[in-house]
Amino acid sequence: MGEIYDSLQLKRIVFVTVGLTSFDSLVRAVDTREVREALLKKGYTHLLIQMGHDLYIPMKSAGEDGFILVDYFTFSPSIADHLRSASLVISHASSGDIFETMQLRKPLIVVVNEDLMDNHQSELAEELAEKKHLFCAHPHTLFNTISEMDTENLVAYEPGGALPVARFINQFLGFSSQ
Repeated sequence: MGEIYDSLQLKRIVFVTVGLTSFDSLVRAVDTREVREALLKKGYTHLLIQMGHDLYIPMKSAGEDGFILVDYFTFSPSIADHLRSASLVISHASSGDIFETMQLRKPLIVVVNEDLMDNHQSELAEELAEKKHLFCAHPHTLFNTISEMDTENLVAYEPGGALPVARFINQFLGFSSQ
């Protein structure tokens, strides 16, 4: 029975996406031993990183001897299949990636790129984290976020519930709410 169970062991993928831009600090953060071990302790088996124009190249791992399997790629015409197959998504703060992931009802950690000027996307991520739709982190807090997260406490995002988010964005941009 043990052999059958081992061959049927669930593949739990963490998909990391940085979009088309460079977000070396996120790639570096997921490439640390402590983050990989934290993911493994949470039951994740694979780490797939979509990189942009990043200079930092993560270390691949074949997943042997109790280590998480790690792979990466730089471009895909669509990340939709990767999002669908993921058990956890770690993403930059792109509103498109955030809402696509939440509509798929995937646990999501949004990592704020502190190097961007006028980072309005971080405010969206923080607002959605406050409503318990996702977790929000920074590259230097990613390990703690993963270690402390309980995906069972996330509240499903209802696509029809965009009105409060739209109001928040309008308020942030200085438009009157009517």
